[in-house]
Amino acid sequence: MSTLAWIITASLLGGVLSLSCAAILALNARVSWLSVLVSYAIGALLGAAFLNTLPEAFELSDNPIQVTTIVLAGILLFFILEKLVLWRHCHIEDCEAHDLSHSSMAQNHHHDHGRSGMMVIVGDTFHNFVDGILIAAAFMVDVQLGIVTSIAIFAHEIPQEAGDFIILLNSGYTRRVAFWMNLLSSLATLIGGVMAYLMLNQMDFMVQPLLALASASMIYVAMSDLIPGLHRRPELHATVQQVTLILLGIASIWLIGSFFPHD
Repeated sequence: MSTLAWIITASLLGGVLSLSCAAILALNARVSWLSVLVSYAIGALLGAAFLNTLPEAFELSDNPIQVTTIVLAGILLFFILEKLVLWRHCHIEDCEAHDLSHSSMAQNHHHDHGRSGMMVIVGDTFHNFVDGILIAAAFMVDVQLGIVTSIAIFAHEIPQEAGDFIILLNSGYTRRVAFWMNLLSSLATLIGGVMAYLMLNQMDFMVQPLLALASASMIYVAMSDLIPGLHRRPELHATVQQVTLILLGIASIWLIGSFFPHD
């Protein structure tokens, strides 16, 4: 299968699967499942960053400091974007970023006429477009790296998309409209991936910086957006469960990387 075919398949399949799982979770209010997915997603993101994309970026670079500088700058960039509500994540029902929850919905029967929901879709579309670029950059190095990167990215998309559903429903959208809005937003991953493939064929020198940026993205999402939510459950049994699932996420990335050898 060609590199472009891999990018298209990963973008479409990952988007549809993550959106379908998110819809099932959100519409059935399986918040306990979301916390499990968040813990696993942390491991998958950190495993992909430190075991795959970062080592590959170092391998393609003659200057390690250049790679670490891009990672550092990328983390700062994503912080700024999140402050601008462009790069936003919502993984649990009491999403601090939007101050929306089922309880607040029950207390306030007046919707915001779709303003919060539209803001979420705009931010998520931008996010998905960037994810597509990062996935394309990974596949253009080799298939193994592309598969691992795609799995890590879409692992955290499930709880995020579930949060999106909750916000859209709270904004007054019907379930059908919320699903189609999220589906159209997920197509930005495909657009970003195809555009990046066409551009990187002419500018292959950009692959290494994009891998470093992908690492920054995964590290930032795991450490800034996901891990703080786990601290809401400080109990010993919850901590053991979280650590176990994080290790499972890391192990699955390692196993996938071992199963698919480098090209």
